[in-house]
Amino acid sequence: MNYGIQRCIWTALGDVTANIIQATLVIFVIGSFFVDNPNFLNIFKWIGIAYILYLAYDLYKSKPKDISSDNVSSKSLFSFYRDGFLVAGTSPKAWMFFPLIFPQFIDFSANYIAQFFILITTYVVLDFLSLIAYAVLARKLIIWIKANPKVINTISACVLIIIAIIIAFIQKY
Repeated sequence: MNYGIQRCIWTALGDVTANIIQATLVIFVIGSFFVDNPNFLNIFKWIGIAYILYLAYDLYKSKPKDISSDNVSSKSLFSFYRDGFLVAGTSPKAWMFFPLIFPQFIDFSANYIAQFFILITTYVVLDFLSLIAYAVLARKLIIWIKANPKVINTISACVLIIIAIIIAFIQKY
């Protein structure tokens, strides 16, 4: 919100670059382990659900950040890319997303490399577009968000709880 949409593009590019690396590791290294050991995937699923619920609670209880546009510092485009890469690459949420979601869309007995490229391309395009849409929406809603900062935390916490419920009841391994 403080830096504008053009700089958000660089952050989004860093984010999707990290996600490509994470997805590749999950499908070609970790994913094959989970296919051979489905009990570990089930344990990992419940650990992920607990972590998502913790994040929802923590987000709901957290104090909203000050998003004053007066605090804008100058940053290079590379620093925006690096920030996006590091946030996505080191986020436990991302590392849990790929092993929980991606394997259910890939048939490892068939040509899973082609399936992976279709899946990761679709994911990267949708992720990038959603990050840019989020930036555009944030720019449009900045006045409302400044006036109601706790609402964003509450909505985000509810979304995380819904995701945890969906993972718990729909995904069977």
